Amino acid sequence: MNWIQFEHTEYAIGLLFVLVVVLIYTWMLTANRGHLGAFVGKKMQDRLVTRPTFSSRILQIICLAIGGILFICALMRPQIIQEERVSVAKDSANIFIALDVSKSMLATDVVPDRLERAKSEIRDMLPSFSSYRVGLLAFAGRTTVLSPLTMDHGFFRLVLDNASYTSVTLGGTNIGEVIRKGTKLLSEQEGPKAMILITDGEDHDSYPLEAAEEARRAGVVIVTVGFGSEKGTTIDVLDKETGQKRRVTDASGADVISKLDGKLLRDIAEKTNGVYVPAENNVLELESIMHKRILPLVDDIDQVRTKEIRIDLFQWFVGFALLFFLGFMLLEGRGFKRQAKERAA
Repeated sequence: MNWIQFEHTEYAIGLLFVLVVVLIYTWMLTANRGHLGAFVGKKMQDRLVTRPTFSSRILQIICLAIGGILFICALMRPQIIQEERVSVAKDSANIFIALDVSKSMLATDVVPDRLERAKSEIRDMLPSFSSYRVGLLAFAGRTTVLSPLTMDHGFFRLVLDNASYTSVTLGGTNIGEVIRKGTKLLSEQEGPKAMILITDGEDHDSYPLEAAEEARRAGVVIVTVGFGSEKGTTIDVLDKETGQKRRVTDASGADVISKLDGKLLRDIAEKTNGVYVPAENNVLELESIMHKRILPLVDDIDQVRTKEIRIDLFQWFVGFALLFFLGFMLLEGRGFKRQAKERAA
């Protein structure tokens, strides 16, 4: 859709100045004719005075008025506004991977443990993100940005290798905070936006659904990947000093139960038009999930946006204004010639 607008409408007051000039010029023509008639008769005026014809004077006034209007319009800087729909390049897509690094991710129900298995799967899928900017968020009780969005996947891989349960000092699982943090960082970018949320725990009153709604409004698609069992399972971690597995217990000595809240993760994904992938206790083939579930979502995000193109027209207005001013001057000379021919006849 194309339309014309003026960038400096404040100069429209100049149209009043043009009107005043045209009125003064018209009055001067009338006054001069009247003053001359008081001293010289009409027949003597025809013999002694050479003046433009009435029609040429009318054309002069018209040329003066139009030229002035066009000149003022040029000062107002007219522009044609064209809206073009342009495609956002694929390499402008942005994906944050939010990785749960709480202690429950050390559970060995997958080999070698949940965290290392998730990191391995992320490494495997990284080549498929070669044309995307990727970033890494580590979260437990709070969120830490381990890698900002970057095209340097070598740096991302290095940061991923060093991610561990010590990357975040506060325990727990704060899903709402990581969603808000990822949404804020993604909102600063152009192009498709997605977040891959990998977690195994229940949320601790961080209002994740409200955070997911904020993400939806910001155009962020969330894919949730859930480790563990919705029925709940004990957590066995490998003691690196003894090489033996030990059961994780709470302060009272009771077994800590890791229970996956699949409904919450499903609701988060659905709120943002994403998908929920339950890994349960099976091996998580994240690369396969990415090709089937994640990449289609990113590619389906509306990658077409409207771009305004402004084309200046003031030079055309100036050019036509000069033509009308030139016509104004030429018409006066043309009127004199016509009067001379009439006398000769």
